[in-house]
Order: sequence, then structure tokens, then C-alpha cells
Amino acid sequence: MRPVLPALLLVAIAASCGTPEYRAERSICEAEWMQKIPPNYERQIVERVRYIQVPTGLSTCTTVNNVQHCRSQMRSEAIPYTAVETVDVNAPRRDPQIAACAARVCQAKFGNPECKTAG
Repeated sequence: MRPVLPALLLVAIAASCGTPEYRAERSICEAEWMQKIPPNYERQIVERVRYIQVPTGLSTCTTVNNVQHCRSQMRSEAIPYTAVETVDVNAPRRDPQIAACAARVCQAKFGNPECKTAG
């Protein structure tokens, strides 16, 4: 990978929610690269994490009008699990090409990789 491509990729990712002009150019590049590197969906086992709240064993108590209210303190606990998901195995090859394409077009049209206008 050329040294310029990672820099353009980072800029393009940072701008992915950017200007309407950038989104338009990215959409055109995406259509082009979806044809060049079409999606290839496969079922894969992936590792995921979900979080649950568990009591710490400690309580926080307050007294209002001689009535004590206690609340258990909680902490988040990570629970790893595996899941079967449908994954586009071509996306890691295609997505950098889309980002680089959009940044290149924006640079040519607007003088910057984010398609920002001077105004």
C-alpha cells in the first residue's frame, strides 16, 4: 500500500459523515467499486460482547422524612459470546478503494479531500 493511501483513507473516514458534496462523490465511487469488487456474503462465527449490570454488594442509602431508601450500586460486566453473522468478505478490500476514490475526486474538484467548499 502506498504511503499516501492510508492518509487519504483516514481523512475520508473522518469526513464520511461530512458535506453533502462528499457524500455525493462517495456514492458515485461506491457504485463504481461495488461493480469492480462485488459483495461476497459468507456466514461466519464472530466474537461479540454484551454488557449486563450486576450488583457490587454495596448500597447507597438516603433518609427522607425518617424513611430510609437504599439503592444497590451496580457495575457493568462484559459477557463474551459467539454469534453467526452474514459478512461481506470483500468489504475490507472495497471500502478503502471507495474512500480513496471519493477523496481523490474531492481533491480534484474542491482542492481538499473532504469536498469542503470555501464558504
